[in-house]
Amino acid sequence: MNEYRILIIDPDKDFSGYLQSNLKNEGYHVETCQSSKDTLGLKLFQYDLLILETQLSDGSGFKLVHDIRNNPEAISLPIIFMSSKPGENEMMTAFSVGADDFLLKPFFIRELAARIKVIIRRSEEQKNVNVEMLVYDQLILNLSKMQVKVEGETVPFTKKEFEIMKLFLENKNRIFSRDDLLKLIWSEEAFILGRTIDVNITRIRHKIGNYSNHIVTKIGLGYSFEG
Repeated sequence: MNEYRILIIDPDKDFSGYLQSNLKNEGYHVETCQSSKDTLGLKLFQYDLLILETQLSDGSGFKLVHDIRNNPEAISLPIIFMSSKPGENEMMTAFSVGADDFLLKPFFIRELAARIKVIIRRSEEQKNVNVEMLVYDQLILNLSKMQVKVEGETVPFTKKEFEIMKLFLENKNRIFSRDDLLKLIWSEEAFILGRTIDVNITRIRHKIGNYSNHIVTKIGLGYSFEG
């Protein structure tokens, strides 16, 4: 079993179950979903790839992908469309809304598996070239601009606050003691008190609003960003 997670979105439970079973045999973690509404209720940043039907039980798969691409956490999420409707228009529409690939049903599992490997490899290569953003749900750090967005709104951060938040998002669930943070963030500055850490953490919590509860105080140990 590898670490890659795939979400299949198809109103046909038998077909999605068939894909799920076969892709699990290929070593992937696979989940299924039947509708746009249920899909948009998921934390899509947890997945490495979406495979979806063009026609869903509650609307168009094209509309769903349009909504997904407007979500910062899923803007670069790889997507494979599949369709029972032959024709160039269907395929061209899929690519125009941001699909990475398109398969006409019926297709061989081997073909799907091969395309998945290509897309995931390409996605990993792109991630390794240049990480410009750190994303947790609707909490986004733009590293090149040193800019923070919370639920679509730009929030001003000081340089030290930004560095702390970057450290947390790069190391989710890791506990940092006050000494750790002083060494990593204030490494070249003398006579900085541990209280300085507490003040900065308090300001960060206030600025990130609904995500403040993810910064957890571990009594006697330090702080961590849990997620």
